[in-house]
Amino acid sequence: MHTHVSIPGRAHRAEGARTIHRALTEEVPVALVFNGTTQAVMMATPADLADFAYGFAVTEGIVTDLGQVEDFEIAEHAQGIEARFWLRKDRANALSERRRSMAGPVGCGLCGLDSIEQVHRAVPRVSYDLRLSTTELSQATDALRDFQSLHDLTRATHAAGFLLPGDGVTLAREDVGRHNALDKLIGALIRRDIAPATGAAVMTSRLSLELVQKCAFAGIPTLIAVSAPTGAAVRLAENAGITLAAFARSNGFDLYSHPHRITDEAAHVA
Repeated sequence: MHTHVSIPGRAHRAEGARTIHRALTEEVPVALVFNGTTQAVMMATPADLADFAYGFAVTEGIVTDLGQVEDFEIAEHAQGIEARFWLRKDRANALSERRRSMAGPVGCGLCGLDSIEQVHRAVPRVSYDLRLSTTELSQATDALRDFQSLHDLTRATHAAGFLLPGDGVTLAREDVGRHNALDKLIGALIRRDIAPATGAAVMTSRLSLELVQKCAFAGIPTLIAVSAPTGAAVRLAENAGITLAAFARSNGFDLYSHPHRITDEAAHVA
């Protein structure tokens, strides 16, 4: 399936109206299926779907390493796409005990949970002491721009990038949903045998609760964004041992939790 489509329309501006063609991002239903049972259906950009599926499986706690996956395939249908996993028996049994079903529209990573308690699920504490300089952190969101080809074309996608100390942003993924982009990035890392704990996640979006949850399950110690965090995200990051940096621009950033991973003194500690 294509990631974008050209659609005709009418542009209305102060100088008048004219016919245009715009490149628009596609979004399709993607069903995450484990041992024949659909665990979730998410609206996503149809690119890097194996990365998306593996990242989702990790950040939802369904698998903890690739050895628990016996087989995997992508199946395209007229109405959407299935990402099909066959899990080792012990993981399949564990999953059946915590069944959840969600139909998530773009931008909502927590829709369809069975109870309020599941929103505030326990997450692992991240203890890895990644070190970043203030310069690296300040330049992170600008560096991510070089990986946003779909956004450049459509102006409608988020990106998640992997910032490796000393090397800059080395890998990134795009999607219409910010949480999908992060899942794609995490999946890309684990499928390439790159330890998520060795770098920071960089986001083009606000920092919400589910993004911190996903970083905790993946073991990412630092989360950086161009926009603001929510209060719930800050509280969870503090409890999960994650360094949270927001409003990251070339002129600086704000730190909200665990500032010890940032090596210089130029940061503003909120």
